[in-house]
Amino acid sequence: MKIITYNVNGIRSALGKGLIDWLAKERPDILCIQETKAQPDQIPTIEFERLGYQCFWYSAEKKGYSGVGLLSLHQPDRVIEGMDIEPYDREGRLIRADYGDISIISVYHPSGTTGDVRQEFKMKWLEDFLKYITQLRLERPKLIISGDFNICHKPIDIHDPVGNAKSSGFLPEEREWMDRFIASGFIDSFRVFNQQPHQYTWWSFRAGARSRNLGWRIDYHMVTENLQDALRGASILPHVTHSDHCPAVVEMEL
Repeated sequence: MKIITYNVNGIRSALGKGLIDWLAKERPDILCIQETKAQPDQIPTIEFERLGYQCFWYSAEKKGYSGVGLLSLHQPDRVIEGMDIEPYDREGRLIRADYGDISIISVYHPSGTTGDVRQEFKMKWLEDFLKYITQLRLERPKLIISGDFNICHKPIDIHDPVGNAKSSGFLPEEREWMDRFIASGFIDSFRVFNQQPHQYTWWSFRAGARSRNLGWRIDYHMVTENLQDALRGASILPHVTHSDHCPAVVEMEL
């Protein structure tokens, strides 16, 4: 099973840049999408359905903002929208699909780059998200959490760790949260297979950052430790350019 996570930075924009053609060739079993920036009735779902995908969308109340989706070639047993925490659910940040005893989550963690208020919101989200996941694992112990975490975990995950030491997305408290999250029983699947530097999933639109590979790795497939033996491969696809992010892939024997 091939699972891809992709922050498309506006699904209508990505569709205009050839997303459907790419999807038809890549054909993941499951595509977790973040930052749709659209309401469900604004997304041409039929284009995905023609490729055999079932489509599940969870949008923010605010139009043109946030939003997640999950496309699947396989019929899930059930789909759950949100975390049942009203401030977060209004922003459309999480959708979960259950397949047998495995759950796959598409998640879009908040960014704190716009100022102190949103950074505080992000830090509260992170703590509440960890509590939510810890509780969920009592019922659903096998999880694959795919999405934009908006955090670089280690210096290897960012092009300039010194210059960005005080930047949201690489703050000590964010990285410490990632330490705790992983220590709670998760595996950063990409680093199981690739320990090389300069492996990024997001680049600023400014100053030719992408062409110079001045990026950040902020998109992850985090899998519970009880699925470690199912891991078969992981990669990122920096040549795919529908967004300022690129897709990240995990392959598993499920």
